[in-house]
Amino acid sequence: MIPVTKPYLPNRDKLKAYIDGIYDRQWLTNNGQLVQELTQRLEAYLGVENLLLVSNGTLALQIAYRALGVSDADRNQKPEAITTPFSFVATASSLKWEGVQPIFADIDPNTWCLAPDNIEAAITPNTRAIVPVHVFGNACNVEAIGEIAQKHNLKVIYDASHAFGVTYNGESLLKHGDAATLSFHATKLFHTGEGGAIIFKRKEDLERAKKMINFGIAGPESIEELGINAKMNELQAAMGLCVLDEMQENLQVREQLWQRYQQALPVNLQLQARHEALGYNYAYFPAVFESEEQPVRVAATLRENGVLARRYFYPSLESVECLGAQAAQPVSQDIASRILCLPIYADLSPDSQNIIMEIMKEVIDG
Repeated sequence: MIPVTKPYLPNRDKLKAYIDGIYDRQWLTNNGQLVQELTQRLEAYLGVENLLLVSNGTLALQIAYRALGVSDADRNQKPEAITTPFSFVATASSLKWEGVQPIFADIDPNTWCLAPDNIEAAITPNTRAIVPVHVFGNACNVEAIGEIAQKHNLKVIYDASHAFGVTYNGESLLKHGDAATLSFHATKLFHTGEGGAIIFKRKEDLERAKKMINFGIAGPESIEELGINAKMNELQAAMGLCVLDEMQENLQVREQLWQRYQQALPVNLQLQARHEALGYNYAYFPAVFESEEQPVRVAATLRENGVLARRYFYPSLESVECLGAQAAQPVSQDIASRILCLPIYADLSPDSQNIIMEIMKEVIDG
């Protein structure tokens, strides 16, 4: 099978050298040498400060909510956060898990990111935060969202799981908001097998989060607040260091694959509108078809020929009952019904890509 995505596996000998060092030091977790090295290298590579490595991307969101006071359990009123229905379920389920009700606002029909006008209309006295998503690595309207947050005294936590290495106006997109979270799941552009990170705007929020991910422990005999175990371990960091070493080659191949899709596929497919000041990472290739029937038929035909494509993201999250089903968000529902993500990963061969494109053309034209 040709999967929709595939883990990037770096040089095995280099990974073995890192693992040999772990065996020599016999230090597997609790802010080990490799976690410290990866933190420093990622801050330099991404051009950010106050980066905290954690064990997965969902916990990155949950820790960010806690560190910024969004999920404060002492509040008399149930806190709410405005977020997008067009995202992976973890964006909303992490809020719900932390006792924060996700309130869905509709997306922009071209960028597929949370539309600022819809955010302001959804604000209530219970709103504590805005949780936008840089969908497929595309930048949200960060200026407008920042203005709304300042006007209403709200925190902004960006789910930037798809935005590793993305720049906006020449700087890291991750600098926007009170915090931005990353997922380092195995299938992400950059990964640590499983893992994640939070980039905080303020140093004091980083310091609080450091205690939170280690059970609230401040010292050998000091526990200052409620915490959990969300630490990244040395084996994860070893994988991350190796993947980071080969990031440039990975990016170059993905860009070439992305451009081939764009040039060869039918012009009636809608691609995501990106800001002209965006430095993209080519992590995904999503396309929106003219009708819902087309991507369903294309995906089924591809599967019959050993190719997995994915309706990503489907369904629109306001329809998911366990999240607290809400009013329909028509733009999100429309895009979600017609979208399909095509396979893209570093060792996808040109021959395999040609097969994918030929099948798609046959189904669409036929």
